[in-house]
Amino acid sequence: MPRRTPPPRAYTRDAPPAEALTVRPIGVVRSPHEERHGTPRQAAIPADPALRPDEAARIELFEDIPLEAVRDLAGFERVWIVAWLHLNDGWRATVVPPRGPREARSLFATRAPHRPNPLGLSAARVTGVEGRVIHLERVDLLDGTPVLDLKPYVPAVDSFPDARAGWLDEV
Repeated sequence: MPRRTPPPRAYTRDAPPAEALTVRPIGVVRSPHEERHGTPRQAAIPADPALRPDEAARIELFEDIPLEAVRDLAGFERVWIVAWLHLNDGWRATVVPPRGPREARSLFATRAPHRPNPLGLSAARVTGVEGRVIHLERVDLLDGTPVLDLKPYVPAVDSFPDARAGWLDEV
């Protein structure tokens, strides 16, 4: 079993990280969405069919990702995609969400893509796995988006249908 590389140093509440963390993309999204307009705001919310009828997409993993890393993924219906929202720059502490009253909300109580670290989290439907290519439906990521990680969606632990949704419960 390969040894894991420890982090460069331990972070504690009294010693926050002074340096930047390093992440490396493992692949790239290939999707029909080339610009923000017309791209679904969430993977579960359909895009306007008049704007984008074809929702098929794929993730192309880079050659240095071993095939063993995706061997068992085909048995899962959905996958969480952790992505770097590479076209976003800057952020604000409050944003006006596209749903509900036109009212500024705190950034961390929204899913706005402009964040201190432009990380995206999307749950897409897996339609097939061929080598290092994961075929998907219902992707809300733009073509060319760097993928940082993939995790299987496990309904027994990833779904909390009775969870409160803060201000969205009122919309």
